[in-house]
Amino acid sequence: MKLTCIITDDEPIAIKGIQKYVDKIPFLECVAHCSNITELEEQLKTQPADLLFLDIEMPYGTGIDFLKNQSNPPMVIFITAYKQYALEGFNLNVLDYLLKPVSFERFFQGVSKAYEYANHQEKPNEDFIWIKNGGRMEKIELKEIRYIESMQNYVLLHKSKQKITLHNTLKKLLSYLPEDRFLQVHKSYVINLDHLKSVEGNMLEIEGKIVPIGRSMKEQVLERILNNRLIKR
Repeated sequence: MKLTCIITDDEPIAIKGIQKYVDKIPFLECVAHCSNITELEEQLKTQPADLLFLDIEMPYGTGIDFLKNQSNPPMVIFITAYKQYALEGFNLNVLDYLLKPVSFERFFQGVSKAYEYANHQEKPNEDFIWIKNGGRMEKIELKEIRYIESMQNYVLLHKSKQKITLHNTLKKLLSYLPEDRFLQVHKSYVINLDHLKSVEGNMLEIEGKIVPIGRSMKEQVLERILNNRLIKR
């Protein structure tokens, strides 16, 4: 699924910079550029969009004014040089508030929220995630993930024959994964329950690899894993 977007900013250089970021992301497609709110309103009459990248202070009205006058606006990410509108923006339910100059990493974080939101609205049982791996965006099927290991400010995403290093936190990554398939079993480990083979003491076997269970988490982990399905012999 691609998200269509419109960039609205009165600075041509800003539009060019945002477009450059959009071009790097496979799930985004820019359908129009606008230099003010009047142009944006006219554009939306003939060209709907899923997501708006919206400046705030512009000629003929602000981004705040635009949102206040919309009964059912598209998703909005503010991209602005002004900090003082942040609270008002979030009160208007914008997805994110980015301060110029915006790094690509921060931009990708914002649009990932939009992508996640759109997919949860239309397709709640998604079976993949997008990650930034080096200089490209990579689609990872959830069934390929065996377990995830935290390494201070990084996480290792373990697949059957590959490890991917991500500059992220375990907590943040876990928030993107379905709770019915992934379980945190230790402060440093999250497992894919589909690949769990056996439990022995404080250890879990994930297709030949051993993952520890945290002492304080053992009871709740075993309860979740066994789920009243233990048959004794």
